[in-house]
Amino acid sequence: MTHPEKATEVLELIKNMPSTGLHMRELALFQNLLGGFAENLGLRFTAVNPEEVAAELHIGQEHLQAAGLVNGGVFATIGETVGSVMGLVLAPGKIVVGVNNNTDFLHPVTAGVIVAETTVIHAGRSTQVIEVNMFHRERLVAKTTLRTMVIPQA
Repeated sequence: MTHPEKATEVLELIKNMPSTGLHMRELALFQNLLGGFAENLGLRFTAVNPEEVAAELHIGQEHLQAAGLVNGGVFATIGETVGSVMGLVLAPGKIVVGVNNNTDFLHPVTAGVIVAETTVIHAGRSTQVIEVNMFHRERLVAKTTLRTMVIPQA
């Protein structure tokens, strides 16, 4: 998020999210408000609801390292971003910041689409642990365990 007012709008959108999650128009608004690194990466959210956060990334040349494989930083970024959004869903109206990102690269990817899905491991009042599994053609290719800290909004 590039502007404080956009951050406030994201927090409000999540806080007021219906139990069914964000509808297509709200997802588009969320995507637009999020902006920043996720937008530059090309990450597109496909689901934001109390049960799951999911996103996808269409791989381009800009995501590859010199050997032609998706750069590990891309996987770490997907895990951090998608996991942090799940953290916001778990703590509506509060800011969530990552404090530890452990990403394992399981199989190389050279092209196609990476799909990321969240699983909540721990949803505490001050910390959260969220797992993000990343798939390519239904094969698990990377896994992030993200630990976040919940900061009450002043």
